[in-house]
Amino acid sequence: MTAAELIAGAVAKSATVAEVLVGRGVLAQTGALYRRQFGDGPACIIADENTWKAAGAAVEASLKAAGIAVRSHVMPARPRLKPTVDLANSLRDVLAVDGSVPVAVGSGVINDVVKHAAFGLKRDYLCVATAASMDGYTSAGSPLSDKGFKKTIQCKPAKAVIGDLDVIAAAPAEMTGWGYGDLAGKVPAGGDWIIADALGIEAVDDVAWPLVQHRLREWLGAPDRIAAGESAALEGLFTGLTLVGLAMELHGSSRPASGADHQIAHLWEMDDLKFAGERVSHGACVAVGCVMSLRLFDWLLAQDLSTLDVAAAVAAAPSLGVKIAGIHAAFGPGEIAARSVEEVRAKHVEGAALRSRLERVRDGWPDLVARLRAQVVTPSQMVEMLHRAGAPAEAAEIGVGRDYLRRSTLNARFLRSRYTVLDLLDECGLLEAAVEASLPLPLRKEGRG
Repeated sequence: MTAAELIAGAVAKSATVAEVLVGRGVLAQTGALYRRQFGDGPACIIADENTWKAAGAAVEASLKAAGIAVRSHVMPARPRLKPTVDLANSLRDVLAVDGSVPVAVGSGVINDVVKHAAFGLKRDYLCVATAASMDGYTSAGSPLSDKGFKKTIQCKPAKAVIGDLDVIAAAPAEMTGWGYGDLAGKVPAGGDWIIADALGIEAVDDVAWPLVQHRLREWLGAPDRIAAGESAALEGLFTGLTLVGLAMELHGSSRPASGADHQIAHLWEMDDLKFAGERVSHGACVAVGCVMSLRLFDWLLAQDLSTLDVAAAVAAAPSLGVKIAGIHAAFGPGEIAARSVEEVRAKHVEGAALRSRLERVRDGWPDLVARLRAQVVTPSQMVEMLHRAGAPAEAAEIGVGRDYLRRSTLNARFLRSRYTVLDLLDECGLLEAAVEASLPLPLRKEGRG
């Protein structure tokens, strides 16, 4: 099946996305697509200075040639835009002055804030992608920070998406690396979903799972060609990212795309992690979180939980009160701690319920190991793949020191009610040992500690 056929099949199942146009030179078709999907009403292009140069001016020209009235709102490119509810609300005000259709020209942050703004105004919007840098173009969620807490806010995805491969190939190489990192995170995220499925917590979805997982190795399989900007390889990467977004919409949450890797990354994003004078991107954080998650899986798969002492694990398990105290110790007072308490309350089990779950782990361990080994790759394999694609892989490459990595990994499980490898290790009493074994050797202090 071709990339276009894969996308068309998924679009046919979507309640919101009506068209995804991918190919070389398709930017010139913006006006025609706009008229097909939005009629002849006015448009408002939202971009930053960089994305305006990359595609905004061409989008404006195509819309005007199609007889569409156009206005534009171009934001500064520096400092790098932050994905916040405040920014989205400011764009909602920009759009609210008339009835124009929002046209987001950009990548992750611009798409996410325009998505939120359009949803608040109950308007469909068009997204013109300028980089294969993340998986949110077709997703229903906007991962935004609200009072310092990053969360995925359910909205509506773009009604139409344009991905011009010439524009995407011209994007900064590091942005393509970010997209590769975001897509790579689906490997351990799939492992997290397998764990939740095996324990009867959240069943694997037979629609969303194959959209993300069945051709994932193929999309990730040409990192050198992706780094070189080869059109066919970029089409595969963009197709994978597009299908992941559609899978999230069809599933109704980000579970098909996000696990412990994203939870670790979200902590760094909420800390506004900076390296070499720039805020570290979502995709770069996820790439490093992906490797850390795979190291936890690697350690876990070396254990024999078929001999797990369930009674001892249940007796030693922390109470909800102890976990809440840990949240306040980790995050202090404020929104992050308050939201984290809600998330942990939603997934905490103890007593008979925990005993039943751990017995299921023990009794089903051989089958679970087989499923996980078929899903994950070794950490060393992933490090090589990420580096070849131009993405970071090790924590020091984004300015995260060993102690900071330890704290982030231990605390990441507090951020979401979603069950992941972090929760399995925690409930078995193995999390601290697994994290310690997965850290880089303490040769010297790197970056933020």
